[in-house]
Formats: sequence, structure tokens, C-alpha cells
Amino acid sequence: MSKFKGKKVLIVGCGTSGVAAAKFLVKQGARVMISDTKQRTELPEPLKELGDLKVELEFGGHTERSFMGAELIIVSPGININNLQLLQAAKAKGTPVTSEIELAVGELEQPLIAITGTNGKSTVTTLVGEMFKSDQKGAFIGGNLGTPLIDYVTQGQPGQVAVCELSSYQLELTEKMVPAVAIFTNIDQDHLDRYGSMENYTAAKKRLLKVCDRNSWVVLNYDDSVVQGFAQENVGKLIWFTMKNPLEVGGDFAEKFFGAYYDATKNVIVTKVTGKEEIYTLELFKLFGDHNKQNLMAAICAARVMGVSQQGIQACINSFKGLAHRLEFVRKKDGVYFFNDSKATNIQSVQAALTAFKRSPVILIAGGKDKNMEFTPLVPLVQKKVKLMILVGEAKEKINRALGDFAETYLVGTFEEAVLMSFQKSRNGDIVLLSPGCSSQDMFRDFEERGDYFKKLVNQL
Repeated sequence: MSKFKGKKVLIVGCGTSGVAAAKFLVKQGARVMISDTKQRTELPEPLKELGDLKVELEFGGHTERSFMGAELIIVSPGININNLQLLQAAKAKGTPVTSEIELAVGELEQPLIAITGTNGKSTVTTLVGEMFKSDQKGAFIGGNLGTPLIDYVTQGQPGQVAVCELSSYQLELTEKMVPAVAIFTNIDQDHLDRYGSMENYTAAKKRLLKVCDRNSWVVLNYDDSVVQGFAQENVGKLIWFTMKNPLEVGGDFAEKFFGAYYDATKNVIVTKVTGKEEIYTLELFKLFGDHNKQNLMAAICAARVMGVSQQGIQACINSFKGLAHRLEFVRKKDGVYFFNDSKATNIQSVQAALTAFKRSPVILIAGGKDKNMEFTPLVPLVQKKVKLMILVGEAKEKINRALGDFAETYLVGTFEEAVLMSFQKSRNGDIVLLSPGCSSQDMFRDFEERGDYFKKLVNQL
């Protein structure tokens, strides 16, 4: 009999993961309530997903009755657990509080490959999953990227491995998860509106490191000083990836190197994870920028230690086309190249995008909802790469104060104006880059909607 049968479970938040958790729990015989601060009319998609599922619904705010009457509370990632007094009261009473991810992991039968970091998570997650598929091995790809993990559990776990992108929000309640592989791409300022400081944000990410055991493979970015420091607290089996040749780093690092590095002279990735050196050529790799070479190395390390063949990995490298909204080429119009990088919702993402373009002058469209971030780290790249900035959204004034003196800058009122002006001000050979450096919620539902609208406007030019 299911351990959830008859149990009163409260799900806080009627988003994608909340609905997925409800479906699983109802199937297990639980008595489920979903509580959300939004009104019923604001949640047409989730309600459509729930259909006629036997779930009690509470809209327009949370009540003491729903929290105090629950035997288990599942909190959606978008909910700030520190700001919800009813949740704190329920915890003080002894009610277990968990997340959709933890719920799923408790039922998961396959190895879990967990990927976190500030940037590159989605690319690495997709790459790892595609490497398994190239090797004719079934893999679930999801988590923060698309499908909730609990959906995979509900469907009967048809793959051989679960590859999950995990955001800091999803890791806040992590306690029992023990990943077979944990990947940390990089750590830079993000979500400071929620965490208040880099220390708190880093601590949320580090929860994944804390749940690894001595059998977990822990894949760390040697080129990121914060992630490099995680090695001191790691109890698992350490794998490095780096753009540096270990021999040039020297010392113990070169002598004991285990992982992957990029050889720029030959444009290959060299790995030492199987007891022998292996070479992966990037001749057909379609993603550009050093950050994507780092993403690829992280994925290779994880896939290889989990049994994907060298041939399967190379096949994936040769065929992988990248993700939508990540430095996605949209079109060339009158000699002007348009790129959609709507997923760039923080400063490091914009830095990676600007660094990826080696020659052509860039017209940068930026702005959106501020996450309490500092934009001055972009000054050197704006000076070097950007010929013109077009700023839009809530954060445009703040970005202008930080960067407006370093490139010709225009502040506009609408997204449509931003795209039209970018084309009007462009010349043959220019690159128009949407890389907002902010979240999208001031004007759009999410970064996908923003990126799709950008592509629509560009294709109408």
C-alpha cells in the first residue's frame, strides 16, 4: 500500500511542479489540496492540466486551515519559504515540508544526474541526455528544464537514467537526494532579490554538494573560483573540467588531474576519466563561445563515467544544435545578424554572449525585471564590443546609470520599439543581440515568451 494513501497533503503553488505533484499524489491515494495566492482566472493552464482530478483548490490566498490541517506540505520552487509565516508555523508544529524534487527522488529507481549553477545548466542537462540517447540509452531530461521529475515517476520511469536541471529554488529543501553525478557549472550573482546576498545564494546551490556521498561523482568547474572552492568540502569522487591545460597549471593539479580540458591548439577536448586519455574533436560542434566548451566538457565527464560510449558522445557533439533562446541565430536581414539570447537573465550570461562574438560590432538589447543585480561588471565588454545599447523594461534606468557612459544608449518604452530601433540603427555586418541580463516578468510570462516574441518581431522586419 502507498505511504501516501489517505494522507492530507497541501501543495503550495499551482504551477507546473505543483500540478505534477498533485497528479502523482492523487494516483497514490492521497487527499490533496492546492493553495495559491493567484485567482482562479489567472491560472487557466494549470486548471486545464488538473482537469477533473480529485483535488481541493484554494485560490486568492492561503488560509490557516489548509496549512494547520496538512500532514505533509509540498512547496513549489517559486515560493519563498522564508516569507510565508503559515509555512513556518506548520514547520514549528512538526509538519514535514518538502519539494516536488524531493518527493520524486524518494520514488526514483534510476540513477540521478543533477546539474546546477548560475548559467549553462539547461545546455549541460540537454547535452548529457542527448549523449545517452546517441548511445541508444533511454534518458529522462527535465527538472527545472521542462518536465518535472515527478511526472517521470508517475509515468513509470521508462528510461535508464534521470538527467535533471536543478535551480537554487529547487535545492532549498533538499535533504535526502543522493545523486549519482552532481555537476556545478559556475556561480555568479543571480536571484539576489530573493537571497539578499551572494553568500545565501551560493549556500542554496551548495545544498546539492551537501547531499552527495562518497559514491557520487562531483563534476566541478576549475575555472570558476567559487566552484573550485567547493572541492574543499567535497566527499564524493572529484572530476574537474577546465579551459586550462593541466600541465600549464602544474603542481598537484597536473599530476593528479582527473577530468576534461580544452586543447586550443588542436580544437579538441581531452579527457582522463576512464583510466586512459580520450580525444573528442570539436570540428563539427555548432555552439560557439568558451562557455559552451565548458558546458560540453561537464557533459562529457558525466556521460562517460555513467557508461556512455566514446562513439555516442562524439556523435552527440557532431549533431547537437543548441537550445532555443540561448545565443540562437534568428535570421540575417540586409547584412545584419539577429541573435536571441532571451535566457540570459543575469550578468554572467550577458558576459558569455558578448565574449562569444569575436569581431562584429554588437547592438545590445537589454533590460527587464531587475533581480537586485550589479551591472557594472559589464563595463569592459560594453566598451570593447557594444556600439549601441537599447534598454527597455523596469531596469532600463538602472542599467543606463551603470553602462550608459560606455556606449551610445537609447531608452525605449516598448519591446517593439527596441527591435525596430535596433534594425534602424544597424549597418551591414552588425550583430543585433537580445541578451537582457534581467528576468522577463515585467513584460512577459517567462524568457521563452520574450524570446519567441523577439523572433516574431525580427522575422516581420
